[in-house]
Amino acid sequence: FKTLRYRSGSPQVWGVQLRRAIRRKNEWVYLTRLPMSAGGGRGGGSTGIFRVSSAATLVGLEPPVASRNIEVKPYAIGGITKDPSKNPGAGPMRDGDVGLDVKYGITENLTADFTYNTDFAQVEVDEQQVNLTRFSLFFPEKREFFLEGRGVFDFARGGIGGSGGGGFFGGGNAPTLFYSRRIGLQAGEVVPILGGGRVTGKIGQFSVGALSISTDDKAVSGGESTNFSVLRVKRDVLRRSAIGAIFTNRSVSSSGQGSSRTYGADATFAFYDSIQMLGYYAKTDTPGLAGEDTSYQGRFGYGADRYGLQVDHLLVENNFNPEVGFLRRDDFRRTFVEGRFSPRPQSIDLVRQFRLVGSVDYILTAGTSTLETRLNRLQFQAEMENSDQIGLTINDNYELLLEPFTPPGAEFSVPAGGYGFNDVELSYRLGEQRRVNVGVSLQRGGYFNGNITTLAFQRGRIAVLPQMSVEPSVSFNWVDTPQGTFQTNLVVTRINYAFNPRMFFSGLVQYNAARDTVASNLRLRWEYSPGSELFVVYTEDRDTMTLRPDRRTELRNRGFVVKFNRLFRF
Repeated sequence: FKTLRYRSGSPQVWGVQLRRAIRRKNEWVYLTRLPMSAGGGRGGGSTGIFRVSSAATLVGLEPPVASRNIEVKPYAIGGITKDPSKNPGAGPMRDGDVGLDVKYGITENLTADFTYNTDFAQVEVDEQQVNLTRFSLFFPEKREFFLEGRGVFDFARGGIGGSGGGGFFGGGNAPTLFYSRRIGLQAGEVVPILGGGRVTGKIGQFSVGALSISTDDKAVSGGESTNFSVLRVKRDVLRRSAIGAIFTNRSVSSSGQGSSRTYGADATFAFYDSIQMLGYYAKTDTPGLAGEDTSYQGRFGYGADRYGLQVDHLLVENNFNPEVGFLRRDDFRRTFVEGRFSPRPQSIDLVRQFRLVGSVDYILTAGTSTLETRLNRLQFQAEMENSDQIGLTINDNYELLLEPFTPPGAEFSVPAGGYGFNDVELSYRLGEQRRVNVGVSLQRGGYFNGNITTLAFQRGRIAVLPQMSVEPSVSFNWVDTPQGTFQTNLVVTRINYAFNPRMFFSGLVQYNAARDTVASNLRLRWEYSPGSELFVVYTEDRDTMTLRPDRRTELRNRGFVVKFNRLFRF
C-alpha cells in the first residue's frame, strides 16, 4: 500500500479492471463490458485497460492509514570507457559519480519528483533504423524519469482514427511540442543533467504538469548550460473530452542568442464510442526568426469496427521551430483523408476480419502552395482466425526535391526536381501466440527515377525457453538509380533472459551497413529489493570498414559501468 496514493479513512471506493489475454485466440477478456473502439483500432482491445471510466467499482477495502509517500533513491555509479574514435592513442578512462532522486506525494493525485546529477547509463541504446528518406527519424524516450507521467504532457493526441498517413517518404505527422529527448542529448552526444524537478497529477478537473531541468555544458557537442522548462494544463470537459494549453522554454536557443519559447492550445472531443475531433494552434518565438511561426491542425475521426473515416488538415509554417519538441519537416500544408471498410465475414471460417483502407496524403509548401509530396495508398489486409495476418499495399508517390538529396549509405546525390513512382508491398505476419512469430514483407517499386527492392523480417520473436527469447529484425535494401546503385542492410537482434522475477539480462546487437558499424549493448538488471536495483552494462561499437592486422574490426568505443541504487520509502 506504500506504493499507492489514497485518502485515509472510510468508506473506500476504488475502481478496478481485470483483463485476461488469451494469446492463442488473439482475444482480450475484461471484467466489464468495453466497446470495440476502446482497443484503439488495430490490436482490438489491448489498450482498453486504460479506460478508467469503464472500470468496475470496488468496495469493502480497509487499507492502512495512507503513508507520507516520500521516496528517496540515491545511486552510485562507476565505470571504465575507451574511445579511440575521439581520442586516438588514449588509454581507458575511469570515472565514478553519485546522484539522487526524490519523489513526494503532495496529494493522492499530485506528485513531485526531484533529481540531482541524473544519470541514465542503465538505459538500453536506441534500435537503429533504415532511413532512405530525407526526413529525420523519431526515436522513442526510454529514460525512466521522463517516461513516468509523460501522458500529462501529451499535446493534441487522440486515439481514434486511421494511421495518420505519412508512409514511406517522410510522414506529414504533426509536430511534437515537447520531446523529452531534447534534454540531455545534443548532436548525438550525452549532455550531463545537473538536476531539476517535476510536478504531475490532477487538481480537481485539471491535469497539470510542470517540469524544469538544467543541463551542464559539453565541450565536445558544443552544448551550453541550458534550462528546459515545460508547463502543461488540461481540463476535463464532458465525459471524455479535454481542452488545454502548453508552454515550453529553452533558455539557450540553438538558432541564435537568447531563449526560445513555444505556446500552444489544444482540444480533444470524443462523442459516443467512435467519434473524435481534435485541434490545436501553436506559435514559436525563436531568436533570429520572425513571422511565419505558427502551426495548427484540425482532425475528425470515426473509428467503428466495420467502418472508419479520418480527415486531417495540418499547417506548419517555415519559421515554426519548437526547440524543446520534434519536427520532422517544416514549411508545409497537409491534407489527409482516409477511409476504411473492415467487415467480419460469417461465411469464411478461416478469416476473422478483412480490412480495406484507402488514403490520400497531399502536402504543399506552406509559402508557395507548390505540391511537394503526394501519396495515394490502397491497403488490403486479412486477419485469419489463427491470428496470422496477410497484407497488400499499393503506393502511388510523388516527391519534389527542392535541393539534391543523398540517401544514407549512398555515395551519390539525387538531383533536385519532381519524381513520380509507384511501389507494391506484400506482407505476412504470424500470430503473436506462436513460439516463433515474425513479420515478413517484400517491397518492390520505384525510387527517384530508379528502383528499390526491400526484404524485411520485422519484430520477430522466438521463444527459445519459457524464460528466454530472441527477437531478430533484418532489413535488406537494394537501390538502383540513374546516378548509381547501393545496398544497405540492417540486422538487429535482441536477446532476453529472465533468471528469476527479479534478475533480467538483455542484449542488443546491431549491424548497420549504411554506417559500417556493429554495436552491442549488454545489460544485467537485478532488483535485489523492491525498487532497489543493481545494473551492469557493457557497450561496444566497432567499425566494420577498418580491419586491424589480426583481421578484427577496429574499435570505435567501449564502455563498462556498474550502477547501484537503493530505494527508501517513508
